[in-house]
Amino acid sequence: MTQDAEVLCRIEGRVGRITLNRPQALHALTTSMCRLMTGALLAWQDDPAVELVMFDHSGERGFCAGGDIRMLADSGAGDGKLAREFFFIEYRLNELLFRYPKPTLAIMDGVTMGGGVGLAQPCRYRLATERTTFAMPETGIGLFPDVGGGWYLSRMPDHLGLWLALTGARIKAADCELLGIATDFVQSAQVADLKAAILADPAAIETLLTEVEADAGRPPIAQHQDEIARLFAGDSVEAITAALEAAESDWARDQLRVLATKSPQTLKVAFRQLRLGGTAKSFADHMALEYRIGARVVQRHDFLEGVRAVIVDKDNAPKWNPPDLESVGKELLDGIFAALPSEDEWSPLP
Repeated sequence: MTQDAEVLCRIEGRVGRITLNRPQALHALTTSMCRLMTGALLAWQDDPAVELVMFDHSGERGFCAGGDIRMLADSGAGDGKLAREFFFIEYRLNELLFRYPKPTLAIMDGVTMGGGVGLAQPCRYRLATERTTFAMPETGIGLFPDVGGGWYLSRMPDHLGLWLALTGARIKAADCELLGIATDFVQSAQVADLKAAILADPAAIETLLTEVEADAGRPPIAQHQDEIARLFAGDSVEAITAALEAAESDWARDQLRVLATKSPQTLKVAFRQLRLGGTAKSFADHMALEYRIGARVVQRHDFLEGVRAVIVDKDNAPKWNPPDLESVGKELLDGIFAALPSEDEWSPLP
């Protein structure tokens, strides 16, 4: 391990510590980073010297902004092989964390989006600070809220997870606590001392978190919770947009404006993904479903166009195809969600 590695995995005291170390890219995950983290977790799961695993990041800008989107788009524009490899390995890491036998802690100090959510949400302890910004913004680039998004978001109350998935809304720490995204809130100024205390005595983590727990304030989303529960209860994306149009409130109009910028294909993919995720029998089963989606949408027009418009050219004027919700038919969606050939299906680590 060198200090310029993309991720630093080491044992400190009785803690396995994984530090995301790609600050110039907001710690966006690469295939090699996922391999390194998986290797460390497998080595530590039966090691009596490791009592707890901690995820944190170097630098000040954020925990993890997601995956390496440019690599995914470059691959998707060709044969898609490297993109599928990334999803396969990343989802195995997500599923390993979901069933990991030892306590895990994610310090979501700053931006936590996409792939960063996939690392943090399976952890037993999920720490937010006043700098935390959580989002699953994939509908804006023609992807979908993956890394288990269909599992976690579908289990949030009052259709709040569906609202997050469709709109890509960014929320702060108080909302993260309300939705169970974060288990604890501390001021960022306390994080360094807290990490040192946990490294010194990982068995005392519950006490240490209680001692530094702060008040995140009133969650802004609470004032719209009833509205979201009512307006996002429809049995289709079209039904949700119709309910928003009929509501005639400023907030509802704002949501309509946001949804109008998103990929119609991805809105319908995310809606079906969460419906299926909410009834999935196991997390591994659901990750197999998300892999099928990812393996296909990464090569579709909307993802390549979304990356062009938002990340490459930055004109924020994607030309979606199909261009509207009505044009995204059942046959297209069925094809995206269909089983892959048996040799191409995803499987969890043994």
